[in-house]
Amino acid sequence: MRRFALRTGVRWKISIAIAGVGALIAIALSLVVHNAARVSMLDNARDVQVERLQFAQRWYESAREPRFGTKLNDPALPPELKASTERGRRATHVAEGPNGVPDVWAAAPLGNGDVLSLHTSFTDRSTAIMEDLDRALVIGSVSVVFGGCALGVLIGGQLSRRLRKAATAAGKVAQGNADVRVRDAIGGLVRDETDELARAVDAMTDALQERLEAERRVTADIAHELRTPVTGLLTAAELLPPGRPTELVRDRAQAMRTLVEDVLEVARLDSASERAELQEIALGEFVGRRVRLLHPDAVVRVVHESWVSTDPRRLERILGNLLGNAAKHGKAPFEVTVEGRVVRVRDHGPGFPEALLKEGPSRFRTGSSDRAGRGHGLGLTIAAGQARVLGARLTFRNAHQNGGAIAVLWLPEHAPTTTGSYPIVRLPTK
Repeated sequence: MRRFALRTGVRWKISIAIAGVGALIAIALSLVVHNAARVSMLDNARDVQVERLQFAQRWYESAREPRFGTKLNDPALPPELKASTERGRRATHVAEGPNGVPDVWAAAPLGNGDVLSLHTSFTDRSTAIMEDLDRALVIGSVSVVFGGCALGVLIGGQLSRRLRKAATAAGKVAQGNADVRVRDAIGGLVRDETDELARAVDAMTDALQERLEAERRVTADIAHELRTPVTGLLTAAELLPPGRPTELVRDRAQAMRTLVEDVLEVARLDSASERAELQEIALGEFVGRRVRLLHPDAVVRVVHESWVSTDPRRLERILGNLLGNAAKHGKAPFEVTVEGRVVRVRDHGPGFPEALLKEGPSRFRTGSSDRAGRGHGLGLTIAAGQARVLGARLTFRNAHQNGGAIAVLWLPEHAPTTTGSYPIVRLPTK
């Protein structure tokens, strides 16, 4: 069962993380500031209420008449205040009013057992101050969240760009461009974990290149050393008397010689020292003539003729390998189609194996047992290498209708020069 995966960029992850942390901090600080301001203002209100009560108490003791909003033995006096006055202590109390506005009480015991109390609501000015404070806290919290998002986008954007550059450079290395260095590609003055990753990838690339070069040299040396004894073996087989054993020896010796030559050719292609010798040819006519010699049973169809600048010898080698692969692993009929600069070779067999479609041709890997079982997997490897020398692109796919494997050779519009580079196309100036 395939798991659902939500793909997001590093930029947005960092932005969301910073915004989330900023929001939590802003909310916590806002609650702390709001509660501290409310407690401070209520304490001030209590002190003011006590001062008013003391002044009213002195007036009552002289005039025997409650004034300034005070009441004598108020039946609405809160039980907490009544208990405090019974113990002979002056006290204050804050209770929530009907509209959410705090009510501030103050009460003091008199000498005759009566209680003088004062009750007022939280002042409008204090309520307005709290509302202004809450509004400022909300605006500040929202600003912090948006500022955190912007900061996260900037920081994450820079990190994301560096990672994308590193991924692009690593992709080029994976395509065979060993001259690319990930550390040089990401650039920048800031040193962080991305630089450590880039250095590790560059070190791994150098190690792989050294290993591949060592393997290529070993393969080339072995094939080169085998060429002389194999040639001698083939010459000696020609001197044997006619007969079935002689034919078998000659056939195996010739197969070994072909294998040695193929391994040497793969080694030369891997060394990137091969250069194309270009000629102008009519692609459709050339393909038709060569296919009739290489595989007379194949059907050639020229949809659109085109003149191309390419290396005829290498192009013939690609056609021969593609047709040979189709003959070994596919089924008739074999079709070769030329359309402009595109050449398609198709058979009607079981098709290419999945590993080849995903990873491309690989030496000494012939695919699944129903399509392989014969050969050494060098034919398509050589064809792909020769296509790279021509600056062409060789792709593989399976036909959806009637089955079969299709190899497509895309010749470039501008062929590589004899030095392996591409010519500079100069646009006409006005």
